[in-house]
Amino acid sequence: MLVRDSREGDIPALTAIYAHWVRHGRASFELASPSDAEMARRRRAVLDQGYDHLVAETSGRLLGYAYAAAFRTRPAYRFTVENSVYVAPGLHRKGAGRALMAELIARCTAKGFRLMVAVIGDSANAASIGLHAAMGFRHAGLLPGTGWKHGQWVDTVLMTRPLGEGTASPPE
Repeated sequence: MLVRDSREGDIPALTAIYAHWVRHGRASFELASPSDAEMARRRRAVLDQGYDHLVAETSGRLLGYAYAAAFRTRPAYRFTVENSVYVAPGLHRKGAGRALMAELIARCTAKGFRLMVAVIGDSANAASIGLHAAMGFRHAGLLPGTGWKHGQWVDTVLMTRPLGEGTASPPE
C-alpha cells in the first residue's frame, strides 16, 4: 500500500468514495453528493491553505483518502487542525484508514500543529471512532442530534489527539 499526495487525476475516485458515504452513511452530513468539479475545488482549497490531502492506493486502485484543514478560522485556533478520512466501501479494516491517519498525523506534527480534532458524524460510527481511538484520539464530547439524515437524528462525536508537545509548551 502506498500513501501519497493526492493528484488532480484522483478526483473521480475521490468523488466516488465520498458519494457512497453521502448516499449510504451518516458520517457526512451532506445530503447530495458533490460533483467532480466541487471535489476538485475542495481539494485545491485544502492545498492552497497549506494542508495535506492524501490518498492510499494499491496496484493503482484508490483505497481511501484523508486530509487536514483548519479547525476554525480565528487566529487563536491556528495550531489546531481537523482531519477527515474516508475509505472506499468494502475496504474497511484492511489498513488504509490507519495508514492515511498515520501519515496525516506525522505531516501535521512536522508542520508544528499541536492538536488534531476529529468531528465524527454519527455516534454509531464504530469504524471511525475505533480508528481514531487506535490512533491516539480521546473522546472530547458528544453533540446530540446535530443533524437529520436518512430519517433520523444524528449525533456528532468530538475526539482529539495532541500533536508533538501538545499543550506542554508554547508554540513557536
